[in-house]
This record gives sequence, structure tokens and C-alpha cells, in this order.
Amino acid sequence: MKMPFIPLPTLLAGFVAVLVGYASSAAIIWQAADAAGANSAQIAGWLTMLGIGMGISTLVLTLWYRAPVLTAWSTPGAALLATSLHGSTLNEAVGVFIFASFLILICGATGLFARLMRLIPPTLSAAMLAGILLRFGLDAFTSLQGHFLLSAGMLIGWLVAKVLAPRYAVVVAMLTGLVISLVTGGFQAQSVSTAVVLPEFTAPHFSLSSLLGIGVPFFLVTMASQNAPGVATLKASGYDVPVSPLIVVTAIIALLLAPFGVFSICIAAITAAICQSPEAHPDPARRWLAAAAAGAFYLLAGIFGGSISTLLTALPLAYIHTLAGLALLSTIAGSLHQALANEKERDAAVVTFLVTASGLTLAGVGSAFWGLLAGGLCYGVFSLRRRA
Repeated sequence: MKMPFIPLPTLLAGFVAVLVGYASSAAIIWQAADAAGANSAQIAGWLTMLGIGMGISTLVLTLWYRAPVLTAWSTPGAALLATSLHGSTLNEAVGVFIFASFLILICGATGLFARLMRLIPPTLSAAMLAGILLRFGLDAFTSLQGHFLLSAGMLIGWLVAKVLAPRYAVVVAMLTGLVISLVTGGFQAQSVSTAVVLPEFTAPHFSLSSLLGIGVPFFLVTMASQNAPGVATLKASGYDVPVSPLIVVTAIIALLLAPFGVFSICIAAITAAICQSPEAHPDPARRWLAAAAAGAFYLLAGIFGGSISTLLTALPLAYIHTLAGLALLSTIAGSLHQALANEKERDAAVVTFLVTASGLTLAGVGSAFWGLLAGGLCYGVFSLRRRA
């Protein structure tokens, strides 16, 4: 099958999605692996297999459905592991990964997760997406405080291009920031390594205490804080993709690769929104090309997993924050418009948006789940009142 031509903005949308995904949470992966007792070579192997796993799953699902289906690791899950794996062995950690992926596979195969997702009103899905993305939009401007020249230059480049060539606005911002980083010495190219590290097999060990104390919370956090927002993002962006196959495919790949450090593979939300935005492609039916490009970049990132951490330290963090915020501006605006368009559902949508944006964490579960729960409660109460 011949691959269609991928325009430069579409290609770069895929690149930015992968860059943002790694930059925002690769450090948490290191912390989680370190908590389990992994050494530097083993951690690099984890990053290698995570990149390969996400690349394969993204390409398979995107090419099969011709929709921008991006996968990712569970960042909330990694944060939970980083705080819970202390005292556990690496073998027990792998046992937890396999156990959680198996539970996710059951949810996908039985259709339970899909049935729950069909109950969520589109306005609340859009409000939750806007709440998830709000912090990234704010970071594009708060970066002005410590890195004014870099962030202001990127913002000005984006603004000028938005007027003259809207499709290339994010591209111009990215290149402008790169030039400024090089000129000012913000990009430390000499610190980047291109080492290729082979993943190491770790035999699983299943401990009842670790499965119940870490595996079950990890499963719940991954489903509530990663898969649910990921599916809601697809829905809010207008892509009606069958939910159960997405969960099954990602769970199977995670299950097979767990002994090599793949703790989870889930449906992406934040990075997927970059590939699902008008900046990726003006035609929604062609935005799958951005996700396909992201899948290829995932594979490249996996091959050079050992150099990911050094690359992240070479780029200024403000560059990543500003680029991500600008890439997501139109998605934030579109989500807010969809969330607030229906006056009867507006109050419930605002509650969903605010709780999600608050960053609230209760019982180890992130704000996206609680925002949807609070908004859903309001939605149900207000619906009952209208009917009465």
C-alpha cells in the first residue's frame, strides 16, 4: 500500500506530539524504574521498548482505522509507580505490569469500558479535554517569566505566521525557538548521545501484596486517568472509532512487552490532541497522517532510547512548554466551544472543566476522572430537574 504524501505541518505535528510526550514525562519513567531498582542500562532499555511499543501500536491502529489514534505510556500510572515501587524488586514490578495489562485486556475484551464511555455526553468529554489541555496553554505564556527572549520570539513568530500562513504557524514557532536556543546557547548539542541500548528481559514475579497494593491502583489510575481521557479526546475531536479494539490491542502489546519494561501502553490524550487539531491538517479525514508520522517518530525514539534523557536536557524546558501550548491552542478553543455551546448542559460542562483543570488527585486518581464524575453528577441532577 502506497503511503500518501505527508505535508510538512502534518509531519511536524507528529514530531511535536512525540517530543511533547517524552519531554513532559520521561523523567517520571526514570524515577519509576529507579524506584524498582533498575540500573541506567535497564532504564534505557525500558525507554527503547516503550518507544517501539508505542510506535507499533500507533501505526497499527492509525493505519487500520484511518484516524489519528495515538498511543502513549500512562504518565499518572508512572507517577504512582514512582511512589509505590520502593522496596519492591524489578521482578515484582514486571509482575505488576503484566497483572495490570491483563485487567485492562479483560475490560476491553468484554466491552465494559466501551459501554461506560458511551454514557459520557459529548459536552462533558469536550470540557474534560479542555481542562486537561489548559495547563499546556498556560505554560506557553508563563514561560515568559524566566525565558522571555525564547518564549516571546516563538510567540511573535507564531503570530506573524498565523496571519500570513496559518498552516505553518506552529512550524515557524518551532524553528524560531530552535534558532534562538542555538544563538543564545540554550541548546547543548554536545551533551546529546546517540547510543543504542538493547532491552533486557526481566522474569516476572507475582506477589499478592504487590498485585493488590500496587497492581490494582495502577490499573485503576491507568484506566481512569489515561485511557478514559484518550478515548474522550478522540470522541471530542469527532472520530468515532470502536473503543474495545483500541483497549484490546494496546493491552496485548503492553502484556507481551512487559518483561522488557513496558509498564503500560494506553490511548493518548494530550499528545493525540496535537495530531487531531486543524494545525495538523485542515481536513479532519487526513489528520491520521500526523498520527502515522508520530508512530514513525516513536520507533526512532525507541531505537535511540538511550539518548532520550540527554536530548531532553539539551533542549530548554521553556521551548517544550511554549511549543506544546501553541500547538494546542486551537484544540483548547474548539473544546471550549463544544463544551459551552449547549446552554442546558453548560453548568455541568463548566464543573467538569474546572475540576479537571484543578489538578485534583484523590485516592491516587487524577483530576480528569474526578472532573468527569463531578460533571456527570451535575448533568444527571440537572436533567432530572428539567424532566420534573
